[in-house]
Amino acid sequence: MKKYVLSIAVLTVLLFVSCSDDSNPDEPGYEPIPYTLELPPIFDRINPPSIPSDNPLTEEGVALGKKLFFDPILSGDNTLACAGCHKPANAFTDDATLSIGIDGEEGIRNSMPLFNLAWNTNDFFWDGAANTLEKQVLEPVANPVEMHEDWENAVAELSAHPQYPEMFSKAFGTSSIDRDQVAKAIAQFMRTMVSGNSRFDKYLLGELELTESELNGFDIFMDEDRGDCFHCHGNPFNPLWTDNQYHNNGLDETFDDRGRGLVTGDPMDFGKFRSPSLRNLAYTAPYMHDGRFETLDEVIDHYSEGLVYSETIDPLMKAVAEGGVQLTTEQKEDLKAFLLSLSDPSFINNPDFQN
Repeated sequence: MKKYVLSIAVLTVLLFVSCSDDSNPDEPGYEPIPYTLELPPIFDRINPPSIPSDNPLTEEGVALGKKLFFDPILSGDNTLACAGCHKPANAFTDDATLSIGIDGEEGIRNSMPLFNLAWNTNDFFWDGAANTLEKQVLEPVANPVEMHEDWENAVAELSAHPQYPEMFSKAFGTSSIDRDQVAKAIAQFMRTMVSGNSRFDKYLLGELELTESELNGFDIFMDEDRGDCFHCHGNPFNPLWTDNQYHNNGLDETFDDRGRGLVTGDPMDFGKFRSPSLRNLAYTAPYMHDGRFETLDEVIDHYSEGLVYSETIDPLMKAVAEGGVQLTTEQKEDLKAFLLSLSDPSFINNPDFQN
């Protein structure tokens, strides 16, 4: 495993590690311990993770963020945690078509899976409504359809908690809690969620051989005349398996959900949504921004013969006039086998990401 030590300052770290574990976080000069982010070897192919200078990863910050992520204290009735709609077993998405908030109301979208977010330097959410991970964390808490909590109430509950003030003090040097610190802590934990140990990763590293069906599926994925998937979802030199851009992939002729257009106001962005990563598809059903496809077979059928033309359809959907790329039954099975080879069971079972 390749290690990046994300330090605040080298001299500060050296001074800190010379102290005992009983250091008082309220003492002048106390600094949290830099967090060592272990990266899979396959991530040598891309740039290091992008960590904001005003929110470096620390042991204390990540531990606080993890506790907050799994704690329903941030919801209006203390019944729903972040992990309620972002479940470890589902690669931190939801197995419901549309995520349901504390009042029993459905949202308009399926929750996105959470992994490899430290490499996302663009926007967050399906429509890119938040331009940092920290801002993304803030929104679901106050959203009346999701956690439906007032931030002042949430902060008051955290401040009265028997453990949180000390944890915030260790992570941020102050026991005076505010919502920005909450967002920073949860964002730190989320940036540690790294997935890069799939069968296909091991194949690229020379650790195993893929089946004939998986290899054929990979060829289809990379072939512009058959699968033509790589433009939006990457290639072996992009282990994120997404371009993190917005595309109209031919789902609808008209749009009840305008997607990226809700953020930009540009009619040419109507119906465009972020390309999700193809990692961990074995765990992330249902699929698409609205969870309309229950199975991966339905997703492949859509691109094969279900494309629908609209004014904003992506030019990469070159076969829309024919309804799709028209794969044979065998080609569909091979493509599915390859896509499933990108799933990482060690990620969903990693104890560091469990409650």
